[in-house]
Amino acid sequence: MKLADLVHQAAPLILGVMSITFLAELMTGRLKPLWNKRDMLLTVVCFAVVTAVTQPLTSLFWASSLAFLLPGFAGALAEVPVWLAFPLVLLIDEFCFYWVHRAAHDMKKHPWLYKMHRTHHSANFMNLSVYFRVNVFWVFVVPHAWVIGIALYLGMTKAAALTLLTVMLWNIFTHSDIRWDAPLRTNRYLARALRIFESVIVTPSMHHTHHGYGKDGMSYRNYAVFLSLFDKIFGTIHHPVGRPARYGLPGQEANWLEQAFFPLVQVNARKPESARAVNESTPPNPPPI
Repeated sequence: MKLADLVHQAAPLILGVMSITFLAELMTGRLKPLWNKRDMLLTVVCFAVVTAVTQPLTSLFWASSLAFLLPGFAGALAEVPVWLAFPLVLLIDEFCFYWVHRAAHDMKKHPWLYKMHRTHHSANFMNLSVYFRVNVFWVFVVPHAWVIGIALYLGMTKAAALTLLTVMLWNIFTHSDIRWDAPLRTNRYLARALRIFESVIVTPSMHHTHHGYGKDGMSYRNYAVFLSLFDKIFGTIHHPVGRPARYGLPGQEANWLEQAFFPLVQVNARKPESARAVNESTPPNPPPI
């Protein structure tokens, strides 16, 4: 089966889940923060440019690079069964994403990565729209593109498609303001089971914590997309108690054009709103996002 056939089969599922989530958030008022002109413009511009320009260019770049660098390996792993190839590709993808994502939260060591990734964190709310709010060049950096591209080139088409499907669906679930895990957290019979589950799989509340600061907001924890197992192994997991006190980044938000197009567009750096806000958002010696 070709990739195009798999994408064609998976598209209705992705669009269906996305549409249901969007409508649910719209009907319950969870999309209201997006109606701010600045947030709407930033989100629409980022989504449009990524979809129409940078994502296709990224795919073309990796296809051409792999054909040039590994000319004799096209389809080399096509015979690997999907039950083995899928978890392997997913594990590699999650492992690579964890470390790149973690580096992108370290402003001192990786300022360019930080400034590219802060676009996704600058929203002072959480709903489905935040998933699409990314710097237009982030797709060149994020490991999903090249891990899945390598898997495709090596012939593991179904595994690549399933990995992409898993990542997309889980991003929808974890960025939505509808946190299905929240009621389980306060149930004395299910809370322990949820904590065990969270040690392996990321829940919406865990990712909300990653987008927050203040009480129960820890943007320097919970870096994984799907497998919180890596956060557990490398000591960056946080099991939330409730919703973060605040979402976004402390201080004045960066210019929206810089957020969308950094490093091509660079404006004056933002200033923290107060020492208290910064202290609330960071531990003694953390990455400062």
